[in-house]
Amino acid sequence: MEEGNHSVVTEFILSGLTDHPELQVPLFVLFLLIYVVTIVGNGGMTLLITIDPRLHTPMYFFLRSLSFCDLCYSSVIVPKMLQDFLAERKSISHAACAMQIYLLVSFSDTECLLLAVMAYDRYVAICNPLLYSIIMSRQRCNQLVAVVCAMGLVDAMIQSCCIFQLSFCRSNIINHFCCDIPPLLPLSCSDTSISETAMFASICYIVATSLVTILLSYVCIISTILKISSAEGRRKTFSTCTCHLITVGMFHGIQLFMYLRPSSSYSLTTDKIASVFYTVVIPFLNPLIYSLRNREVKDALKKVINKFLSHL
Repeated sequence: MEEGNHSVVTEFILSGLTDHPELQVPLFVLFLLIYVVTIVGNGGMTLLITIDPRLHTPMYFFLRSLSFCDLCYSSVIVPKMLQDFLAERKSISHAACAMQIYLLVSFSDTECLLLAVMAYDRYVAICNPLLYSIIMSRQRCNQLVAVVCAMGLVDAMIQSCCIFQLSFCRSNIINHFCCDIPPLLPLSCSDTSISETAMFASICYIVATSLVTILLSYVCIISTILKISSAEGRRKTFSTCTCHLITVGMFHGIQLFMYLRPSSSYSLTTDKIASVFYTVVIPFLNPLIYSLRNREVKDALKKVINKFLSHL
């Protein structure tokens, strides 16, 4: 319940993205626009892949899962952030904070592992094209997504339980724009070593599993592409991977920057900016990357738009 004369924390105060009042409204407008585009982009991508039979392939099945994950991931953070930009008191209850951490970890893990599954899909498509439809059957695709989601949910449960079995009886001000584990741990008056170990082990396991799978897949992919005799054939084959590589580079690049930088260079401001990138900016950019660089998606979108206009 409490230690010494400290009272138990029942709610937290989020310091927000900035403490400059004059920036609150401009930031609200900016992030509102980003969120609207994120909802429309990821929601539209999910709907488009669902209704267009030409996109009913394993690659687009995983892309639809990624878009849905991005949609949920962003929705865990941005609505509360928008509310806090205009609120005088940026409070969040103990239970809401726990739920936000649980969902944040769950969707972050799921997206991380989905990128690995998408790399494996490209590996099978390029390195084993004759067996592709057998290996990547509908049942196998469903199983892979189910396993990825289950791993994210289990890891989120473990980390959330480790965090919220701690006692919070010091300051209740979280120096962040959302409830996240790193800025929350210093507020605990309990021994946080178990929670820190669980967080570190989770990051190592999830991120390492994703990165190793992606790296091994692309080593095999590049090896296969180099064996193609024509330059045009190599270009066309590798072009199916470019969108995925851009997404992987953004997502894992930010994660590696956050967790592998020297402790001497740690800054809460830098941490907030990095968090904005992987919780807000990346879900905003992913549908734009896949829609602008993918001919099949653009053709399907044109078909839907033309069909809609013809009924007006």
